[in-house]
Amino acid sequence: MANLKSLAKDTAIYGLSSIVGRFLNYLLVPLYTHYMPKDSGDYGISTNVYAYTALILVLLTFGMETTLFRFANDNPPSSINHQPSTIHSWPDTVFSTAFVIVGSLTALFLALLFGFITPISGALGYADHPDYLLMMGVVVAMDAIQALPFSYLRFQKRPIRFASLKLLFIVLNIGLNLLYFVVLGKTSVFYVFFINLLCTGFIMLLFVPGFFHIHWHFDGQLLRRMLSYSWPILILGVAGILNQVADKIVFPLVYPNQAQANVQLGIYGSCVKIAMIMAMITQAFRYAYEPIVFAKSKDADKAEYYASAMKYFLIFTLLAFLCVVGWMPLLKHIIGADYREGLGVVPIVMAAEIMMGVYFNLSFWYKLIDKTIYGAWFSMIGCVVLFAVNIIFIPHYGYWACAWGGVAGYGTAMVLSYIVGQKKNPIPYPMRDILVYVGLTLVFFVGMTIISRRLSSWPALALNTLIIVCFVAVIIKRDFPLSSLPVIGKRFRKH
Repeated sequence: MANLKSLAKDTAIYGLSSIVGRFLNYLLVPLYTHYMPKDSGDYGISTNVYAYTALILVLLTFGMETTLFRFANDNPPSSINHQPSTIHSWPDTVFSTAFVIVGSLTALFLALLFGFITPISGALGYADHPDYLLMMGVVVAMDAIQALPFSYLRFQKRPIRFASLKLLFIVLNIGLNLLYFVVLGKTSVFYVFFINLLCTGFIMLLFVPGFFHIHWHFDGQLLRRMLSYSWPILILGVAGILNQVADKIVFPLVYPNQAQANVQLGIYGSCVKIAMIMAMITQAFRYAYEPIVFAKSKDADKAEYYASAMKYFLIFTLLAFLCVVGWMPLLKHIIGADYREGLGVVPIVMAAEIMMGVYFNLSFWYKLIDKTIYGAWFSMIGCVVLFAVNIIFIPHYGYWACAWGGVAGYGTAMVLSYIVGQKKNPIPYPMRDILVYVGLTLVFFVGMTIISRRLSSWPALALNTLIIVCFVAVIIKRDFPLSSLPVIGKRFRKH
């Protein structure tokens, strides 16, 4: 119970930074979709370039975020002759060794990018704008370097510091976007990338003083162990990120009308922003959950804990799903009117994100027994399914194929991980409770969809909110009885 309370507290802090940050970032969506006309294709260019940077970031970090948690929680191997002071700083040794790996890959990436920018920009369709790729290349390099210090803050249980830096970046980013787009009238996609470069560089400077407090110590034996552990995670990460961004990379390459490719991608990319509430919740949960899982790996009740965490994760993501669907008459105003024709993909993309979150929860069985190769296989198979759906169906159905491709890819990886996991390292997930909540969500979703189509905005909002309240009432009745809550519970127990 204490660990669940710690998980809830840390998730709240990480979630606050993630949700508030994403909410503030939502302010950029109406800004961009208002100042960058749909037919310019600028928002589609932004969507495409950020998809590439997300993939490159996974390659540069090389699975070292999860690997850091895995080895920092271990005791130093007996074969290594550590002095007492060095033993005390074993996590610093793990951090230092991981940093050498990430730093080396980042330096190599920048050398290749700047050395071959002309053929690279030509191959990706940006021959006239290599500056876009250069700026975002430097951004992703700094993001890779920052990934390990951010992970170390999570390992050290310092969510306030973590959240403060994340929110500072968001505030700076929004402030500069408002300055350039609204005040100065600089509305080109160039300034989207330029502002990101400035903000990322500023956060990078704030990490520099902390590097002087690290007991730097490179360990060659540890390096080999970490690489052996991390390379399947790298494959897992590449496949995982491709499940998220492959549609945005593939779309301009296979869409039959090349003149309209970035326009259609801009519509899809802007509508997907509304669906990212699922990604926020999953990310917040991951930030809090991952360190606890590895720390708890030797406890006797670990299986029950993992099962409970899965259940509550699903409850809250399904609630978030209904909130987004029910309040779509309001949320649609996040994006410009010209882009709203793609709003129908939002529930589909959210369903895919929920499956991704479930898959993440299921993934710990192979991480804890050092069999990360299973995750690599599951993710690669899911990625192949996603690519197949996108390549085959985008020419016929446009961005609708992108949305359903995510469901197919994540759904495949999720089912495979569950089936194999229950054979290799079974966990007693409360499947009956989970299916009850999933079934109830589907019923309420159908009801909300019918209401939103037949009624005007405000009556639809009122009825949909009533449905959400009913769902919350079911949650309280089944899993969060008021009598168990502090203060409030005392009054209920008296009656």
